[in-house]
Amino acid sequence: MGRVGEQRPTRSRILPYSDTKGGEAVELYNQSNQRHALEWQELLAADIMAVNEDGLWTHMKFGYSLPRRNGKNEVIVMRELWGLVHGEKILHTAHKTTTSHSAWDRLVHVLSECGYIELGRRKKNEESTEGKGFRTTKQFGLETITIPETGGTISFRTRTDNGGLGEGYDLLVIDEAQEYTTAQESSLTYIVSASQNPQTILCGTPPTMVSTGTVFTDMRDDVLGGTMEEAGWAEWSVDAEPKDLTDVELWYKTNPSLGQILTERVIRSEIRGDKLDFVIQRLGYWFRYSLKSAISKAEWEALAAQKLPELSGKLFVGIKYGVDGNNVALAIACRTWDGKVFTEVVDCRPVRDGNAWILAFLMKAQTETVVLDGKGGQDELKQAMKQVGLREPVCPTSWEFINANAVFTQAVADAQIVHMNQPSLTQAASNCERRNIGNNGGFGYRSLKDEIDIALLDSVILATWACSKYKPRTKQSISY
Repeated sequence: MGRVGEQRPTRSRILPYSDTKGGEAVELYNQSNQRHALEWQELLAADIMAVNEDGLWTHMKFGYSLPRRNGKNEVIVMRELWGLVHGEKILHTAHKTTTSHSAWDRLVHVLSECGYIELGRRKKNEESTEGKGFRTTKQFGLETITIPETGGTISFRTRTDNGGLGEGYDLLVIDEAQEYTTAQESSLTYIVSASQNPQTILCGTPPTMVSTGTVFTDMRDDVLGGTMEEAGWAEWSVDAEPKDLTDVELWYKTNPSLGQILTERVIRSEIRGDKLDFVIQRLGYWFRYSLKSAISKAEWEALAAQKLPELSGKLFVGIKYGVDGNNVALAIACRTWDGKVFTEVVDCRPVRDGNAWILAFLMKAQTETVVLDGKGGQDELKQAMKQVGLREPVCPTSWEFINANAVFTQAVADAQIVHMNQPSLTQAASNCERRNIGNNGGFGYRSLKDEIDIALLDSVILATWACSKYKPRTKQSISY
């Protein structure tokens, strides 16, 4: 065999495991007289079907993304085939009815290739057929497959905002996951809750500019960021938008089936179309610019002042250590003469530069309150502030951080924020999206672009919050 694509994901987060049912699934699949699992499919199946010491799925949720035509759905076939043979109840959903129908047709063919015989409709009082047999419902949009011997069954459906409510399954498959919306997730999340060993699998490609779903992207961010428990992720992708689309090395890096079921000639012919579409769908690039920012650039720039406004009152500081632990940002906020909040980023530097620059600013400035958040260096900075005689900073709780974001968001909406249109801050503010915090509607912000550190905006949010909630002390007056 000649050269083949990279068999292991370019980016992944797999929880540790010592046992898996993936080998059993691959063995079942390989009984087909026309199909044989590729190495990357075997490895991915092992990760998806990893089990813990209690025999439960290690990853209750698993998402994976590959460029098109690499055979990502064959891994789903392996998982569903194993589930049918082992008596699971499965729901396979897709964005389009034609896609769910194709998935049904594919699984029927694999069953037949593996020696399973499609059984006719059983007549009344007729004994059930023993052995390798399956029954199927072929109605378009309502397809099902059942193996009577094991009781395993799978239904194929098109996703809707209320589909699946009231039904229970062991395995939920989200095909075309880039189109999976939050409304659809709300109606499907709990359908596997009653299972003793539930699993949800999302598979697809990175979203394009016309994709409507956000759940797949959110899951990717959460799993790779380590904030989603008992979940796994795998993808084949480029980290940045490439300048040279003809770079064959990138093709092999992002297409594991290249040299096996894909050829260089086919990929070369695809470059003639939409360049951005090629980068996303053939090189697996997660293009974040297409997503709408929670704060538009026009909205943010409308709050900019032409000259530094007249300030009055106390100075408040927000310090935020980035989620990735690389950078720390410092911003200030102060009331203007007309009661608005003026805010500005003082600096954003790598954490490795130390705290000297932060301490120097705080010792020189006459601050009323310093709000400090972020695990990257929070404790160390608190101790350093204490050693130089600075007042102890406020370290917000989760609820207070949620409140800070709500206060800032409302201030932007009410045009109560004033700034000097710093390019870095404008870039961060106009390229952010909301992220859920907790289960009660709380939210924060995250960046739409990997190269923009949301700590810039977060430091402004913390400073604005401290400034907004400050109530000056009033002297008590006594009259006779």
